[in-house]
Amino acid sequence: MASHSDTLVVFFGATAGANGGKLGSDEREIILLVWQIVDLHEKKVGKLHRCLVKPDTLELTEQCKEETGLTLDELIKAEPLDKVLQQFQQSVSSEVKCLGRNTCTLCVINPLVIRQALHPEASKKNLVLPECFFSFVDVRKEFQKCCPNAGPVQKLTLTSMLEYVGLPAVSEELTGVREVRSMVQSVLCILAEPYNHKFTGVETVKYKFESGTCKTEPVDSETVIRARGLPWQSSDQDIARFFKGLNIAKGGVALCLNAQGRRNGEALVRFVNSEHRDLALERHKHHMGSRYIEVYKATGEEFLKIAGGTSNEVAQFLSKENQVIIRMRGLPFTATPQEVLSFLGPDSPVTDGAEGLLFVKYPDGRPTGDAFVLFSCEEYAQNALKKHKQILGKRYIELFRSTAAEVQQVLNRYMSTPLISTLPPSPIMPVPVLATPPFLPSASSSRDCVRLRGLPYTAGIEDILEFMGDHTVDIKPHGVHMVLNQQGRPSGDAFIQMKSPDKAFMVAQKCHKKTMKDRYVEVFQCSTEEMSIVLMGGTLNRSGLSPPPCKLPCLSPPTAYAAFPTPPAILSEAALYQPPLLAAPRPPQTTTHSPHTLAYYPPQPHLYMNMNMNYTAYYPSPPVSPSTVGYFAAPPGAVAAAVAAQPHPHPHPHPATAAPVLSQPGALVRMQGLPYNTGVKDILSFFQGYQYAPDEYSSMVQMSEQARSLIQPKEWLCL
Repeated sequence: MASHSDTLVVFFGATAGANGGKLGSDEREIILLVWQIVDLHEKKVGKLHRCLVKPDTLELTEQCKEETGLTLDELIKAEPLDKVLQQFQQSVSSEVKCLGRNTCTLCVINPLVIRQALHPEASKKNLVLPECFFSFVDVRKEFQKCCPNAGPVQKLTLTSMLEYVGLPAVSEELTGVREVRSMVQSVLCILAEPYNHKFTGVETVKYKFESGTCKTEPVDSETVIRARGLPWQSSDQDIARFFKGLNIAKGGVALCLNAQGRRNGEALVRFVNSEHRDLALERHKHHMGSRYIEVYKATGEEFLKIAGGTSNEVAQFLSKENQVIIRMRGLPFTATPQEVLSFLGPDSPVTDGAEGLLFVKYPDGRPTGDAFVLFSCEEYAQNALKKHKQILGKRYIELFRSTAAEVQQVLNRYMSTPLISTLPPSPIMPVPVLATPPFLPSASSSRDCVRLRGLPYTAGIEDILEFMGDHTVDIKPHGVHMVLNQQGRPSGDAFIQMKSPDKAFMVAQKCHKKTMKDRYVEVFQCSTEEMSIVLMGGTLNRSGLSPPPCKLPCLSPPTAYAAFPTPPAILSEAALYQPPLLAAPRPPQTTTHSPHTLAYYPPQPHLYMNMNMNYTAYYPSPPVSPSTVGYFAAPPGAVAAAVAAQPHPHPHPHPATAAPVLSQPGALVRMQGLPYNTGVKDILSFFQGYQYAPDEYSSMVQMSEQARSLIQPKEWLCL
């Protein structure tokens, strides 16, 4: 610690890119190290050392050339970082010993050189830093303690500090030498009368990340970030290594899981304070291997939702300190603790035997095939990971590194899953299902829409309205459509319906390549038909319009449902494209016969969307309006009209030969994803408030991997 150190090592570094307040933000390598020792007792100064460092990538930015005055020819002749660090260690050790001292502490003008440059680069290159690089003092903070009237720490510079104490600025021209000599003068000044300062404000860099459980007390939102784009096999230690140099709170890495319990490439990270969180945000789009990682702000509530505590069983399992956690997936449902221990073998003994195993189960006690295992050291965990995809019984077992937060999240997910979901609340004003909302546009190829491409993934409706500025008044009611991807996340696209083609043209001209949250957004004019096809799963690109996977001929029921008779019905636009969530009871409907109709199911909104259609491109989000809060889907215009207008021969020439129809007017609904133990009462309870024929329904359970959870309330139901 500095308060007990005999010497200070005044230290300065520069990179091949940004320096100063942005040092380390662009992942550029260190190219210059300068240091000089100050004896705190005798107030003497040692020899100044200036070493160039050869980077792996021989490239300098123009800003770097201008600030440092260095050239590539000079750097080619220099030593790499590991050699320079060895030279640093040897020179510091010998000088401290010659002075008759025992300890030393680094002194810097800015902690960025330690936290954002040296530690991350050493971590990437697998270099072991000398111990002195894990603690340091900031000369600005120490100076501010002595001279509180000099100004806030963030605004203090070497020149302003020397000017405040009446010392002339150093006239040295060489970059690094000038900064170190200025720091030395400032240090000697506050060591002397009348200040007699003692350096006590030592900052530390943690040697390693401490895993553990997260307590449920409130978490400061100013300390949490969300990392996105992580490799799926990355562990909490890998994430801590990515943020090397910054101090993460104990148990402060929470890996996020998707609906299937698998990692989704995101993690929430909690730091010890807001200063470290702000430095973490500077690592946005830094690389972990070959992948760049996005870093965003997050909230304490989000962190607790992922990493919060669960049952006593989980708390007891995670109560053991300094354990390595391994997740096993794909276990036979009949696997016993003894079989798992035998599978892992004597080379990877489990902590406390069977007590170190935690099997994940459903609320009814059935096993899920997942388990977590504790190991007392890294060596045992590595031996266990070597058994990845080896056979237990008749199944191969997957093994991954895990975290305490993942244990809690997996247990929360399985133990809190309700057996029967509930429908969204009904609207205040009942709306008939077959009633066409007045704002639905008619079938038209008029180019009165615009497409926004390249939106930030964090952009919301308010951001889009702000982006459009004065053109917001020309948006149709319910005319903003965010396009979601297959996982339900924003895809970066959106469609907006304008009041006329002229308004759409003006928006495309005025807003094209405007900036939204540091990203430029492309704006194109398009038609209602093009918008609708994209929203229903098609693609829109420079090569033309590709229809969605559910082509129009597929609107008739698949052959698997031929056993269910179907009444003839006219497929109208209003019938095909209705609001996706209308919780009002269905009124009785009458079946009409026409001499020229197609044999379809009775027209119901989005009926074909549950018929195993392979939607892989886009999903529409509920459209919204700047002036209303209704959520109704806009119709695809010409798509439905083309079907309704298409002439077809009558499938049954004579009424006497017509196929039988359902005895009760209505629609046939297929439910996928029912729990295995769902009964008739559960299904009837699920559709409470809707009209149905109790004697004429079919419960179809598909025993597949995708049928383990009930339809979530946020999904669109087909009724």
